[in-house]
Amino acid sequence: MSVDPTLLDDLEWRGLLAHTTDRDALRAALTEDSVRFYVGFDPTAPSLHMGNLVQLVTARRLQNAGHTPFALVGGATGMIGDPKESGERSLNSLETVKDWTERVRAQVEPFLSFTGDNAATMVNNFDWTSTLSTIDFLRDIGKHFPVNRMLARDVVKTRLEAGISYTEFSYVLLQSMDFLQLFRQHGVTLQFGGSDQWGNLTGGVELIRRAEGGKAHAFATPLITKADGTKYGKTEGGALWLDPQMLSPYSFHQFWLNAEDEKVGELLRTFTFLPREEIEALEVRHAEKPFLREAQRALADEVTTLVHGAEETAQAKAAAEALFGGGDITALSSSTLAAALAEAGAVDVDAGGGIPGVVELLTLTGLAASKGEARRTVSEGGVYVNNVRVEDADHVPSSSDLIAGSWLVLRRGKKRFAGVRMR
Repeated sequence: MSVDPTLLDDLEWRGLLAHTTDRDALRAALTEDSVRFYVGFDPTAPSLHMGNLVQLVTARRLQNAGHTPFALVGGATGMIGDPKESGERSLNSLETVKDWTERVRAQVEPFLSFTGDNAATMVNNFDWTSTLSTIDFLRDIGKHFPVNRMLARDVVKTRLEAGISYTEFSYVLLQSMDFLQLFRQHGVTLQFGGSDQWGNLTGGVELIRRAEGGKAHAFATPLITKADGTKYGKTEGGALWLDPQMLSPYSFHQFWLNAEDEKVGELLRTFTFLPREEIEALEVRHAEKPFLREAQRALADEVTTLVHGAEETAQAKAAAEALFGGGDITALSSSTLAAALAEAGAVDVDAGGGIPGVVELLTLTGLAASKGEARRTVSEGGVYVNNVRVEDADHVPSSSDLIAGSWLVLRRGKKRFAGVRMR
């Protein structure tokens, strides 16, 4: 099938090529014919995260350009986990890894097309690893890995003093074997991943050369960092998970909406499918009027829609607007409202004692430091319950005011708000 000859140029413009094997050979391969490529995802957690999202969107870019994806879920490698600089991983049980494998598989599938001339294929390395004997593994795979080269890997050198198990030390052999297996069985000749995987990626290329005399390619995407160089992908509550049960679409949307001005152009290039002209125009307007946050809004809308769908994006935007007094707060779904209020700050109140008055609610939520301050704020017209101004300090909300049967939304002024859940 025909391929898009501008793919590599687009990847370069988007800043997605941190390392490549032979750049000219890779360009030739990607412009001559449909290349079979693979990218892997280890189920070392019950959900994929922001770092994995870079690989998911990159895989879609390659498929859109006419190349053929093999998405690998590491049921075997997930039993071990790639070595981390911080220390040894805790090993998970086979049942846990099997469960996480299915969750990860379900998260990967929507990003690729499994029909057409370059239909994607999903594979699990547990299928060819679980029946492999130790003797065969050492003879057929381990024979091709000089220990001195394995010791030279950055993560290994970092861990040598503190200690690294033979299990994690050998991870590169397993991932390299995956590339060899896919090369032999399916003609896969390209692998990519994050730049922290570069040693594993080149290990697979070298194994194919040594074991089969074959030619393969690899490239690595850069790690995404904040403006100060620290790692991205962390919220106050933990990783930026793609699973909506682990991180709500509202919180996900808010993360991108709060992207740093210095990084928003890079994030638009990396994570969205907006065309170059549109991104560059957004960057120009952002440079002129950054306070409008047009680039951040485009980023948040595009990435949230990509991961969670248009309906959840609309709900997240409606929630943010409603919480700040610009929309109908009663129209929000209970799950979106709960997620938004949980992020803003919410308190639970025992419904057995009835609904407290507005002054007590203000102090319970921390919107006022004392009852006296709460009363003054009400008298000054700065207190709202469910976006309706409260003018009487003795006001007590009724059960009919409860949104979704349990929630009240309190706001002080324009920007401070909190939730109260009656239990």
